[in-house]
Amino acid sequence: MKKEYKMSAERKEELQNELTYLKTVREQEVADLIKEARGFGDLSENSEYDEAKNEQGKLYSRIAEVEDILLHAVIVDESDAGTNAVGIGCRVTVADVKTGREMPEYKVVGSQEADPMHHAISEDSPFGKALMGAKEGDEVSVDAPVGTIVYRVVKIER
Repeated sequence: MKKEYKMSAERKEELQNELTYLKTVREQEVADLIKEARGFGDLSENSEYDEAKNEQGKLYSRIAEVEDILLHAVIVDESDAGTNAVGIGCRVTVADVKTGREMPEYKVVGSQEADPMHHAISEDSPFGKALMGAKEGDEVSVDAPVGTIVYRVVKIER
């Protein structure tokens, strides 16, 4: 089964812009670094040349990664889904069943948009997998390093 990268249209556009930048501006910058480093003489002992070639390798690796992501991108129309069950694009509020403490609101996103520091969790993460398909009032279990945590879905919004 081939990998699909679920994402918003905005995220796909960001990746397309990044790819354009990498293939034009950044590729030329790295080529200039290599050209400059070659001017320093003997390549066998030229650390600037080695660094520039390493940078080129990282650049080509990122270009290949972004191209693969774009090739297998699946745009998720967040406006199509309702608020009956958790899906990509939903904002979800949960409470820890054991403590009753309500957690900050989370947004469920595709793996390419995940940003836990800003409460955007991937559908592929353990927490995201537990939430997918859950309805308000449902309890979901998440395996965490401290043990299994049970959350109750308090609210689902678009």
